[in-house]
Amino acid sequence: MTDLESFAASFDAEPGYLDWAAFGPLSRAVRAEALADLEMLGTGRPSGIELVATHVDDARELLADLLDADADEVVLAPSAAHAVFPALCGISGGLLVSRTDAPALTVAAVRAEAVMGRLRVEWMEPPHGFVSPDAVREALTAETAAVAVSLVDPRTGYVADLNALREVIGDRLLIVDDTQGFGVTDVDHEAADVVFGDGSTWLRAGRGTGWGRFGARAVERISPVLGGGAWVAAEASSDPQAEPGASAQAFAAPAADELAAARLAAALDEVGAVGVSEIARTVAERCEEVMFYADRYDIPVVTPRDPVHRAGIVALEPVPADVGPLGAALANHGVTFTARSGLIRLSPHVGTGEDTMQMLGDALAAFAAARVW
Repeated sequence: MTDLESFAASFDAEPGYLDWAAFGPLSRAVRAEALADLEMLGTGRPSGIELVATHVDDARELLADLLDADADEVVLAPSAAHAVFPALCGISGGLLVSRTDAPALTVAAVRAEAVMGRLRVEWMEPPHGFVSPDAVREALTAETAAVAVSLVDPRTGYVADLNALREVIGDRLLIVDDTQGFGVTDVDHEAADVVFGDGSTWLRAGRGTGWGRFGARAVERISPVLGGGAWVAAEASSDPQAEPGASAQAFAAPAADELAAARLAAALDEVGAVGVSEIARTVAERCEEVMFYADRYDIPVVTPRDPVHRAGIVALEPVPADVGPLGAALANHGVTFTARSGLIRLSPHVGTGEDTMQMLGDALAAFAAARVW
């Protein structure tokens, strides 16, 4: 089998699963790695304990490869929110963020503003929640120090143009939540100063697999006010008043979860073997199929049709009266999905087979047949 075929064969989620943007059922390789590491930690042998610990560096290096970054710029965290919160707490000035963006950004921004007092949230409300370059340009103020955005809007599936945003905001910091795109969206991450995400969705690594990447400009401008022992310069680690080290590791969690790192490394290794571009192409084809069925049964799609602004999420926008019946039809036919804010979100992956697409088609056909015009 080709690498892509092997990757597709590693999916064992039950037919009908179209909710990869919410949670990615763990791959076989991830489960095998987790079990093996648990056994090694159960022996008490120093060699086994040390081997499991090496997965922290493995995960950071694999993340760096996919981000075109240095491993020293990458940190691990319990979740995406844990990865970005230290960054937001260390910003002075205005932070521009969409009010409808992911909670990992909006809630963290509000908390950072309340806790630290040095950050001021600047809310914008772009049409449909699409954080376009024009929307950002209109919302920028003289006090804006940073702009935070989801690469892929979790509600609509809109993919932001990072390079265009960089041109618009100039020298300001660009902070990117890549939870809904990493591993299935082929983009240039170098435009961002801070990128963070989570391995529990598209990567299929499970919970506890958050990560962040802090570029040179972020390290220079963001004060590392939160962190554990790892952020104190090694030579002054015994001094509680020591200044933090001048590197991305200043934003690391106190101690990485080695078992979570092992799961993340196993998942990243699978993605690296296939290539993000190949995965992105296949996921785009699956989304085209989802939109085909939506169009066939006259269900409006809010996700952009332009492939440049579309990733792995297809958001359906039925009229309010149809949201309940549509959700019921999907559930009755065994289709797993997310319903939020009047939208039905469907997210296929490489391993989504024709049996799942048939279930989706049958569900939408049943809904359409019962719909009262």
